[in-house]
Amino acid sequence: MILVENVMTGEVEACGPEESLSAAASIMWRRDCGVVPVVDEERRVVGIVTDRDICMALATRPQVASEVRVAEVMTREVRCCNAVDDIQEALETMRRERLRRLPVVDGGGKLAGMLSVSDIVLHSERGKGKRHVSHREVMSLLKAICQPHEQTAISFDV
Repeated sequence: MILVENVMTGEVEACGPEESLSAAASIMWRRDCGVVPVVDEERRVVGIVTDRDICMALATRPQVASEVRVAEVMTREVRCCNAVDDIQEALETMRRERLRRLPVVDGGGKLAGMLSVSDIVLHSERGKGKRHVSHREVMSLLKAICQPHEQTAISFDV
């Protein structure tokens, strides 16, 4: 059995819900990532904000990034996994929910890291006699994630 903590990225920078989109975007730039977990004062995950969330928020409202709070655009219903979960459980959650990234929490429910498709792909190369994530499992995950979403009509003034 492979534990999530052996595959995940451990030191993850987070932001609070009252921080600005500018602050979240700065974290993404600094950490070369497209997602930032949103945590409360105890580092419990309360949301997640993506580069797409920021882009769409700023494209659809007459405000600058420093004026918009993360809480206004973040996804609040966040699927997480535990650091000591079997990686297969996390893969199934990512496949079923079509997620590219999954926040990882510790036994106390606090942010411990992030599990991404990139982490899984890189781990799949490290087999060498040990149980590892197979290429078939990686392809199954990618296939599920890449399925197109149903289109909904959205209009906004430009």
